[in-house]
Amino acid sequence: MPSEQWTHPEPGDGPAAVAAQPSPEQVIAGLRATSEGGAELTQLLTPEGERVPSPQFDKYVEDVDAEALRGLYRDMVLVRRADREANAMQRQGQLGIWVPLLGQEAAQIGSGRALKAHDMAFPSYREHGVAYARGVDMKDLLGIFRCTDHSGWDYQRHGFHPYTIVIGNQVLNAAGYAMGQKFEGKVGDDDGEATIVYFGDGATSQGDVHEGFVWAAVYDAPLVFFCQNNQWAISEPTERQSRLPLYQRARGYGFPGIRVDGNDVLACLAVSRWALDECRHGNGPVLIEAFTYRMDAHTTTDDPTRYRLSDELEEWKLKDPIERVRAYLARGGYADQAFFDSVQADADAFAADLRDYTFNMPEPPPDRIFSNVYAEGNPLLEAQREEFLSYLDGFVSAGEH
Repeated sequence: MPSEQWTHPEPGDGPAAVAAQPSPEQVIAGLRATSEGGAELTQLLTPEGERVPSPQFDKYVEDVDAEALRGLYRDMVLVRRADREANAMQRQGQLGIWVPLLGQEAAQIGSGRALKAHDMAFPSYREHGVAYARGVDMKDLLGIFRCTDHSGWDYQRHGFHPYTIVIGNQVLNAAGYAMGQKFEGKVGDDDGEATIVYFGDGATSQGDVHEGFVWAAVYDAPLVFFCQNNQWAISEPTERQSRLPLYQRARGYGFPGIRVDGNDVLACLAVSRWALDECRHGNGPVLIEAFTYRMDAHTTTDDPTRYRLSDELEEWKLKDPIERVRAYLARGGYADQAFFDSVQADADAFAADLRDYTFNMPEPPPDRIFSNVYAEGNPLLEAQREEFLSYLDGFVSAGEH
């Protein structure tokens, strides 16, 4: 097997390490070298819960007082608790599959709370936190993973598009939507509209993402590309997908890119507000790389112990997005133990409600598959529906004899 490049150093840093398969030492060394995302990382709250001033981005979170930060903390705790409950329900056979977001709560809540009511978000299949931030009932997400629904929410009212399973396809959909916002004159001032699209580091290797970059760039579409770089495209690390940090890819398309600490909810909120503001004023698009980490499996069908080391996971646990906010609130006297206990109690009740709903979720009628295929009635579809129901009735009649 020919050797392949594993790490690509900056000029003057020495030769690249090569190996057909990376050694454990290479993996750990690469992780530690980029554990905080490099010198270009935007961070407002350290893993220890200390506030870092930012001349560029502080103004975007001036309204985030102690009460607002407690709200962001509560958002992340509830979303994580719901995620853990859904993961457990899949193991118990109540869901067909689950896509964990463990470790990515700050990236999703921070960016999701940055959106305005008239903005639109295009998710992939892991953005449960963004859905929550957009006011989508998380019960409506569970039908997708129980295989009873495609999506159960009004995406126009919530400004949150249905989940997209095909890797990267939502980027093209978002680019087209944002181009429409531009063509209809819905950008240009503080009240302008903007769109955000979510995808992972693995999706950046898909053609759809690059085509979306091209279309958004040439039409100045008000589109924020929000890449959650959780370090692993299923079993392939980021180093095997790009020679450069992902945010630098924006240069090739002629629009700005920025890397933010994806485990810092305050920084994700500030950077997302800045990027969305750029877009709604007609200066888009913008690429955000949220440098975070997937603490669990890619999906419940995946076993991450087969391709990554426990050392890596333990190091990222120290950068937990929830714990750093908790530390900041506690250290500053902005929250006491009673507050943290109440949030946990709310989270447990939230999860129990989701669990009760899932266990008692009604089975959809068999003709549900024909609903909402077209906006108006269609004779051919109606004929197919009647044929299908007649076919099912044949089984009932046979059973009666």
